[in-house]
Amino acid sequence: MPRLTKIYTRTGDQGHTGLVGGQRVSKDSPRIWAFGTVDELNSAIGLARAFNAGRKNTVSLKLDKLLAQMQNELFDLGAELATTAAKFRTGMPRIGKQHIASLERVIDGFNAELGPLQEFVVPGGSQTAAALHLARTICRRAERFCVRLAREEKIGEQVVPYLNRLSDALFVLARWTNRQQRVAESLWKK
Repeated sequence: MPRLTKIYTRTGDQGHTGLVGGQRVSKDSPRIWAFGTVDELNSAIGLARAFNAGRKNTVSLKLDKLLAQMQNELFDLGAELATTAAKFRTGMPRIGKQHIASLERVIDGFNAELGPLQEFVVPGGSQTAAALHLARTICRRAERFCVRLAREEKIGEQVVPYLNRLSDALFVLARWTNRQQRVAESLWKK
């Protein structure tokens, strides 16, 4: 059964959009900024995957599998953010402590292959790593918007910690990708 049969509805032409459950809100509401930025983050991870797709080795396949999982979790997070507390129902997607623990394992595992940081890393390197750095900064922005939203409305307890950990994971993956592709990192020169 198709989820979307028509792409345009004209219901947003006056600057409002619908949340899960039917409530209409302004397109510039804090909730829309939060899940809209999560969507942007998902697209940036998709860009990293596209740059990585040309490589068909074990390392790139490992990275792609991990990024695909992150993208799927971001769809869950977007759905969670698009649902007000009053409309949330049992069984709906929700980010939990297990997602954060999984990211921490990713960070620890990949970071163990890297040397200690001697200085701040200048974002860049390979195309894949540069896209991961871009995703990391978008993730930090999504986190800030969720912090703002949480001051005004109830959101899931694990949303902000998840985004905080995800940005750390994207940073480590960018560094790891450069190392795997034998691209030297640029470090900040004081």
